[in-house]
Amino acid sequence: MKKKFLLLALPLFISCMSTNTRSEGEKAWSQKMVESHGLGDFYCNRHYQAELGKTGWDYVSGLVANAVLKAWVMYPEKTEYYDAVKAFADNSTSEDGSMIFSLKGENALRPSNIDDLPAGRIYFELYKEEMKKGNTKDAERYKTASTIIRNKLKYDHSRIAEGLPGAGGFFHKAVYPNQMWLDGLYMGSTIYAEWQHAFGEPDTKDFTESWDDIATQFKTIHHYTYNEEKQLNYHAWSATPTDSNSFWANQNEPFLGCSKEFWGRGMGWYFAALADVLEYMPENHTEYDAVSTIFNQVAAGLKHRQDPASGVWYQLLQHDANTTADGKGDTTGNETYNIGTAPNYLEASCSSIFTYAYLKGIRLGLLDKTTYLPVAEKAYQGLLKTFIREQEGKTDIIQICASAGLGPARNPSRTGTINYYLCGDDVTIVENEGKAIGTFIMASLEYENHLRNKKD
Repeated sequence: MKKKFLLLALPLFISCMSTNTRSEGEKAWSQKMVESHGLGDFYCNRHYQAELGKTGWDYVSGLVANAVLKAWVMYPEKTEYYDAVKAFADNSTSEDGSMIFSLKGENALRPSNIDDLPAGRIYFELYKEEMKKGNTKDAERYKTASTIIRNKLKYDHSRIAEGLPGAGGFFHKAVYPNQMWLDGLYMGSTIYAEWQHAFGEPDTKDFTESWDDIATQFKTIHHYTYNEEKQLNYHAWSATPTDSNSFWANQNEPFLGCSKEFWGRGMGWYFAALADVLEYMPENHTEYDAVSTIFNQVAAGLKHRQDPASGVWYQLLQHDANTTADGKGDTTGNETYNIGTAPNYLEASCSSIFTYAYLKGIRLGLLDKTTYLPVAEKAYQGLLKTFIREQEGKTDIIQICASAGLGPARNPSRTGTINYYLCGDDVTIVENEGKAIGTFIMASLEYENHLRNKKD
């Protein structure tokens, strides 16, 4: 039976608090979340998923699958983790790897939709493992599928045209022409980078140009969305701000084309994308330092926005709980949307992914340990205290922004204002949503790895 999809009322305090420590022999927090909600019993954009292996292709289910696979890498005795992810991949991939299917049997890779791509990151670890087992048939299947995704992005995905600012930047989606969103850097550039690392041929023109292309995506969006004074990036930017699909965009300098607010999860995707790409980017590449500098700028800005009491972060990063929607809503055309007075709140998915990116950046030597380890450790304890609830043998995660976006013209309620991010119809507060489950597992694995290294 499907669980009811719970909306959490504000104020967001629940009496059944979780402990932030575990006794010897108790399961790690990553394992608790995998076994409570990673293998099944989670939501993808409000769609209930009973079993990971039977879930359709989607960036949210792909995020959960990738997190579960990372958990298997750290805890290889948990073979059921690997089996569930392999079932998810096989359920969506043709026998020869030439097609990725939706649950309806259609091509799951829609034209110029960057959200359709990142689930393919599971293919790399599956490829390595099946090659070890001598199962070359499935290994080649996964390599073929990952190559199709990479080539679709590199060669077929719509880009901002020459003559416009940001030329060469990937559209977030075809329905958002000439728009780049922070989210898209995680959705596209990470699988592009991992493919280059796994299957690219060094010392070739294609290899160098591909890394140039990846770096261009970060340099472009950072140039247009980074507010140096606030040390934060606006959620999105449009190269054609007068286009009807960009009605949410700033029409004047400074920050022409930028959206209005600094959204937590958008910056989370961006921060994690930087960490994940730098893991694979050759250090001798001419753009490595530029991308590393951006990563450190983002880390510094988010450090200043960490809530000093809880150690986690708010839905809207430049505001605290004293900021509320204005009660008047947003008027677009003849209609008014996003009416309410809900306050800003501490949000689980952005807090989890920030924690992951800090810990990973420290582990890889990309971030200064003395500066950022206290931030990351406080953040991880804050995740457990603020968002994790244990009851009836399950580990739940609460206070999650269900979704958020900007436009297009046919959806005038998605204005990108404070009112929208706090009161929008699609921006509801939920629990056990895959975008927080996956990122919490990833943060936990990094923290557990950190604890292991402290003991050694």
